[in-house]
Amino acid sequence: MPRDEAAFDAIGRLDPAFLAAYRKLEDAPRRTAALDAKTQSFIRLAVDANATHLYVPALRDDIGACFDAGATPAEVMEVLECCATLGIHALNIGVPILVDVLEQQGLRETAPLTEYQERLKAEFTAKRGYWHPFWDEILELAPEFFDAYTEFSSVPWVSGPLSPKQKEFVYIAFDFAATHLYTSGGRLHIENAIRYGATAQELMEVLEIAMTLSIHAVTEAAPVLVDEARKRGLL
Repeated sequence: MPRDEAAFDAIGRLDPAFLAAYRKLEDAPRRTAALDAKTQSFIRLAVDANATHLYVPALRDDIGACFDAGATPAEVMEVLECCATLGIHALNIGVPILVDVLEQQGLRETAPLTEYQERLKAEFTAKRGYWHPFWDEILELAPEFFDAYTEFSSVPWVSGPLSPKQKEFVYIAFDFAATHLYTSGGRLHIENAIRYGATAQELMEVLEIAMTLSIHAVTEAAPVLVDEARKRGLL
């Protein structure tokens, strides 16, 4: 999470007990250390960089922390590439509603999958390592888009340096971040991560790290609070 010392100095001036409590909370995953330092740094970056949070002030420090933990530029880029798939949730959530409305109004037309659609389903399963029923209706209604999305989302899985388990951790982090909370996707990626060997403690640490994004309410506002209080002679 952010390493803006000016912000933490402001928090310490306003409420040192709160700052100490947050430091203990943030350090909990480092103390239990089921995840190595590099993977933990990837999770922090994923939480800050995903589109539903996009906490720009922390990105430089997050990337620096990845490098300090031994990450390569290719690994960091792959974390960002995984984050770039978050937008598909517009379809994962929207398409079932669209289908429901079409069925209610007698406008849905169904047919067996074409050879092209069957090939796309097989390609997605081979490249991404799983299939889930929420892809069925997207494949039915928009095979050309699904073809493009398969290629886009599979880049990290075809040539990337992160392990499958690390990639699943990234998905879990932004699915369960408080700014997104895409629970059905989060469940799927927890199942996938366990299939790749993830332990309960590793998965707990992913969620613990994701939780700390809420400190940004304080890191952004506390310096403003100090500044305004000083202008009025209150500090």
